This record gives sequence, C-alpha cells and structure tokens, in this order.
Amino acid sequence: MTDIASASSTSAVRETWTRYGRVQMERGYMPAVPERVRWGFWDGVGPGAEVLGPIRGRRVLDIGSGPGHHAVHFAREHGALVDAVELSGTQHQRAASHFGDEPGVRFVHADVVDHLRTTEPYDAAYGICTFGCLDPHHVLPALRDGLRNDAPLVFSALHTNMHGHGPSTTVAPRQEVILLKDQEPIPSPTWALTPQLWEDLLTGYGFHVEHSEVLRAPEADNPVAVHLVRARRRPVHRPRTTSRPRTAQPPRPHAAIGVGAIVLSEQGLLLGRHRRGTVELPGGTVETSDRSLEETAVRELREETGLVARPEDVRLLGTLLDHVGGVVRVTVGAVVTAWQGWPATQPNESVGDWQWWPLDRLPRQDLFECSAQILTAWRPDLPIDHAPAHFTPFAPNATAEEPRT
Repeated sequence: MTDIASASSTSAVRETWTRYGRVQMERGYMPAVPERVRWGFWDGVGPGAEVLGPIRGRRVLDIGSGPGHHAVHFAREHGALVDAVELSGTQHQRAASHFGDEPGVRFVHADVVDHLRTTEPYDAAYGICTFGCLDPHHVLPALRDGLRNDAPLVFSALHTNMHGHGPSTTVAPRQEVILLKDQEPIPSPTWALTPQLWEDLLTGYGFHVEHSEVLRAPEADNPVAVHLVRARRRPVHRPRTTSRPRTAQPPRPHAAIGVGAIVLSEQGLLLGRHRRGTVELPGGTVETSDRSLEETAVRELREETGLVARPEDVRLLGTLLDHVGGVVRVTVGAVVTAWQGWPATQPNESVGDWQWWPLDRLPRQDLFECSAQILTAWRPDLPIDHAPAHFTPFAPNATAEEPRT
C-alpha cells in the first residue's frame, strides 16, 4: 500500500475511534480494570495474560490502548512498565483523565508507527482487538524495528463478523460497523485476514508465528470470531566488529560533564537553591554507574527532588560547551516529559527548597550559569543573560513538550 493510502486509512481509523470515544465520554462510561485479560469479546474464552509471557519489570507497548483499562491491568497485576499508545484523542483523554496517575503506565497520544520511531525498543507488545483496525503494511515494519530481538508480539483481530462474513485472503480493508446502544452505527475500516495471510505477513516482516487460534463466541447462534496470534521478533545476527583501547592507561581527565533537567509543570519551571546561593535546575555530574545521560537526569532528579521518572521520559536537547579555569565543561540539557511525585528537599543534598517558577517570572538574579545556558538553548526567547557557550542540538528545532505528571 502506498504512503498516501496508508495515511488515508490511518485518518479514517482516527476518525472512527475519535467518534466512538466522544460517545462514551458523553455517556460517562468507563470500563473496569479486568481481573483477567480477554483477547476476544467474551469472558472465559481463550488464554489470559500468560500468553504474553513474563513481563514483570519490562517495557511493554499497548497498541491502540483505548480507555487504558488493559494497560492498567498489565501494570498492576503483572508488574509491566506499559506505554499505552492511542491514536484517538478522545480515547486517550478518557484513559489519561481516569488513570493518569497510575504507577507503571504512561499514556501516549500518537500514531503507534510515529511513536516507535522516537522511542527505545520494547521488550514486548500487544494489541487487544485493535489489529483489525491497523493497516498491516503500516504497523508491522514499525513493530519489527521497535521490538527487541526475540520480543513477543501478541494481538487479536476480527476473524468473522456478526453476519458470518469470514476473513479475507487479500490485504485490504473492508467496511465494518461498531454498534452502540441508541446510536447510529459507526463505520470502521477493518482488516479481517485469514490466519495464513497473517502468518505470511508476519513472516515477511521479520516475525515467527508461535501460536495462532480462532476464539469463537460461546453462544451457538453467534457467528462472531476473533483471531489470536502470538509471534516473536526474529533475532537479527550480523557479523560483529571488535574494538580495543589505545593503551592500558585510562584517559587523562580534562573535562567535566553534567546534565541539567528541565521539569515544566502547569505551575511553572522547577528550580531549587544551592547551599552556595545559586538558583538551579535539578541535575549534576555524570557518574560511572550511569549507563546513559538519560539515566543521569533520572538519578539526579530522584536524588535531589524525590521526583521519579524513567529514562524514556527524558528528551535530550543537546550539548553546551564552554571553558572554566582551563577545564572543558560539557553541559547537556534535558527535558523531563513525565514524572511522579512532588518535589521536596532531600537529606544530604546541596540543592533544595524546590519551587515552581512561571516562565515569565523567573528569579532576577543568582541563576546558576549552567542552568541559564540550558534554559536559553531550550527557549531562546527567555530574557536570561549568561556567559557564552556553544550549543549543539541533538535534534533540530527542539521545543518544549507538554508536561505530564
């Protein structure tokens, strides 16, 4: 399918589920968090969460998360760290307003393909009755690139509709409808494909199908059936290039590197006061235990303020380079896009007395030089004076993101 056709189908799916979510919001309806996951429409039919395998402590992608109740189940009952990605704005709003503070779940309003281009690979992914609403040629390549080697992908999709119309042998959407009580049926483009066609598609896009079954309605006169698939991302093995140090001696120290974290809420920008009198962003130097600059930002934020974030909640802006007393100073600015908790002074830390400062009422003096450099790299329009530093962005036109607490 061409990019234009794929974009058209994505737009149609967004319109369908935006309308559906609006109706459910107007009704005030919110499904309960299930005690047991069902991959079809009926309790007690088919396997539960075990088909996804062990996911405790692992990053899991919920594809088309709807009102978010399944993501919450996997986080609460199975200890997963779930990114619940939803294309529809109204569906995302339902989830975020009801479960926005749920530990272990992050709600993301995006096309899952766009989201996978900007995030670290996931340990597992699932979609519950959502794959029938996705163009396979659009989503499967993105999942191949967005899952770790050998990661499981479990999904269910419509197999037979209420009229007994079975799956198609061609990869093309057909028009189905979503029925809601006392409402006009909502048209929905749907990919209902035969098990063999799903397997061919998955194989062609780098997956191995481990399990496939059709879940049927328990009522004998109900023709509706759902296809459940468990696949796995095939490992990619490439010849490896080795490396070695130039000498056995460690490099001569000649630079200092630190990270400053921008935490922006509806109340303003988070700043604290150092015991030496300067007002600063949360942050500090990179330690040998940090595996990435994102981890440095997360660690310093937790140690200094008590706020809890994840490395994937951190967006690096770029590097600021200057020289102080003959030492090269490298400062990395970072935007924290999601966190939990409330900032408070932490014992034995140099910075405390954390406050939210509106961007148009920042402190007029004593702003720490590195924090000032980061803030003007982030928002060049801020009226902040500081010593010059050369800024190299990690991404062009980096701008602030909406806060998510």
